[in-house]
Amino acid sequence: MHSKELEKFRKERLDEVTIDELQALMEAGELTAEQLVLMYRENISLYGQQINAVLELNPDALQTAQALDFERQMKGPRSKIHGIPVLVKDNFDTNDKMHTSAGSLALKDHYALEDAAVVKRLRGAGVIILGKTNMTEWANFMSQDMPNGYSSRGGQVKNPYGEFDVGGSSSGSAAAVAANLTVAALGTETSGSIINPAAQNSLVGIKPTVGLVSRRGIIPLSHTQDTPGPLGRTLRDAVALLEGMIGKDGGDPITVMAEPFEQYDWTRHFNENGLSGVRIGIARHLFEDDISEEMAEQFKTALQQLEKCGAVIKDQVKLGVNQEDLGFAVLLHEFKADLDDYLGKSNPHNPIRSMRDVMSFNGEHADKMLKYGQNLLEQASRLSGELTERAYEEALERNRFLAAEQGLRKNLKEAGVDVLVLPQDFGCNIAAAAGFPSITVPCSFTSEGEPFGITFTGHAFSEPKLIEYAYAFEQAAKGRHKPGFSSGS
Repeated sequence: MHSKELEKFRKERLDEVTIDELQALMEAGELTAEQLVLMYRENISLYGQQINAVLELNPDALQTAQALDFERQMKGPRSKIHGIPVLVKDNFDTNDKMHTSAGSLALKDHYALEDAAVVKRLRGAGVIILGKTNMTEWANFMSQDMPNGYSSRGGQVKNPYGEFDVGGSSSGSAAAVAANLTVAALGTETSGSIINPAAQNSLVGIKPTVGLVSRRGIIPLSHTQDTPGPLGRTLRDAVALLEGMIGKDGGDPITVMAEPFEQYDWTRHFNENGLSGVRIGIARHLFEDDISEEMAEQFKTALQQLEKCGAVIKDQVKLGVNQEDLGFAVLLHEFKADLDDYLGKSNPHNPIRSMRDVMSFNGEHADKMLKYGQNLLEQASRLSGELTERAYEEALERNRFLAAEQGLRKNLKEAGVDVLVLPQDFGCNIAAAAGFPSITVPCSFTSEGEPFGITFTGHAFSEPKLIEYAYAFEQAAKGRHKPGFSSGS
């Protein structure tokens, strides 16, 4: 960078800086949002290609930052995230000069007609949309053979910690935050797509209760399970972004349930003693047959840390449901209906109007599009998309009953526990099918350097309690360190 002062800050202070620290610096006049954008753009240009996390940058970000700096001087900040640059997953609509493609070359020229509801809310709070992140194409629902983090438009996202799975499908958002290419980022989850990459990249990931945050304006997979959520290096950062996303949206009727949290004081749940007396359930049947021996030891150490924080562990809690009991019939049916609806209402200049159009495009450009096939698209395309099939109705009712009514509500109550804790993202599809919240927190690393995290899962709209538990653990475990490469290298 030509500015020696900025280059010194970028190399010595930018990595791992928090939103609270940035706000303090901007309020003191020691830093501007414009300078932040310049430094993150420098990071992305210098070593972003090492992880391939960022698809494109927002051409208007710099001037938006300048305007927000002027506004801060004249009127003060709009919120605690005023002037903060954020990257968003490539399935969020943005009404600007960037594309929205869900990672697919089929939509590489698609411009959204308006911002997604949460993007609009964040812009209103003073957030700068820095750019779009790579992702697993079509939110990991194109092919069962496609690796996490791969898309035809962006190629393969890499884990900044080494030759490990980067997680999916919010892969680029997670890798970019972990590698200090941005302060925080937006991801989406249908079944593990925030929780999994958060665990794999030593991040905090918050998968909110379905209904807390609007889904309107996001390329969909499943209207009963989809939800956006934040990824951050600290819980405070993730919560600051979540707070700016929450709110009722007439275009997403279930968000009427978010009204009690629109002016909520989340900071009161940053309690280092938040685990004292908390009863934690461990459902080993969800992971004991699949977890590696080393990660099992990591989890054992995490449970010991939870006990040191005052928690009471109740082992061998039975939920009465396993992940394989749920299947993905609901997702197949809803993907067909929801994607056709989204594409049919998209920009009239977009030639891709349906799932069948996507598949036709893929077939015509097979060398670029079908590296891993499209068997999930093929399965979904054979369904009517009308959601009238008996198989869909049975699967939907079964999943909601097994995951929500029986699995989490009934059995957690009968076991006498406040929260479920699991290693990494094991069991994530149960909370997803129920629409219940989860928070992943960095815990440690394996001997080879692979990140390891634990996930707190609770009842619907139990985010205040989950944040309290997660914060207490985060402060005690201090389980994160930045990747080996850095902007100072």
